Amino acid sequence: MDSKVRRAPDAEWVLMYRLGLSRKRIADLVGAEPATVGYHLVIARRQDPRLEAAHLAAAGTNPKPSASSLACMDEIIAWIEAKGRLPRERSEDKSERSMARWLSDRRREAVQGTLHGAYREGLAGVQGWGRNHRAAAEEARWHRRLAQLVDFREEGNDWPRHRRCDSEREHTLGVWIHTQRSKHRRGKLEAEKVKLLDTAVPGWQAGRTRGRPPRQ
Repeated sequence: MDSKVRRAPDAEWVLMYRLGLSRKRIADLVGAEPATVGYHLVIARRQDPRLEAAHLAAAGTNPKPSASSLACMDEIIAWIEAKGRLPRERSEDKSERSMARWLSDRRREAVQGTLHGAYREGLAGVQGWGRNHRAAAEEARWHRRLAQLVDFREEGNDWPRHRRCDSEREHTLGVWIHTQRSKHRRGKLEAEKVKLLDTAVPGWQAGRTRGRPPRQ
């Protein structure tokens, strides 16, 4: 396994990203795979939520919201004030679903540190608009499981099994990686997560070879 994965995030790569360089440009300069650089940057952004905003500011890629988008925000705020609740993504009303998706996009930008000040100021009076505890918890759990799998493999273990396991730890990790493989086969696993898995635990898609004895 690449030693840089275990030392993530690389301080030099993070500094280059903070100064506005793209992931691909950093990879070209340091002679690393873009996915490897991306893995380091994912960890760095989690450690410093302001990193993405600094990167975009340095790169000059955080444009001012359009007049139509600001008007959309005003309409959503008025709707929330009238209804007394946030729009729902599973609503039967198409316009309500559209408003919910708009808020979801702004929520993601807020988490990444890229939410434009105009949106932040406009939404400041909308109580609870930025909350998405379930999604945040699921995302954190995914990255925690990946880190646990990295540790498991670095200890010299074979790929964890989800059946006939030697320990509860192996079972937990075996179920998790089995789920990732299943999602990937169905095209349901996000591209960023595929890259993280490819970088952190190469060979994860194949796993154990049937009948192969465990590592010694």
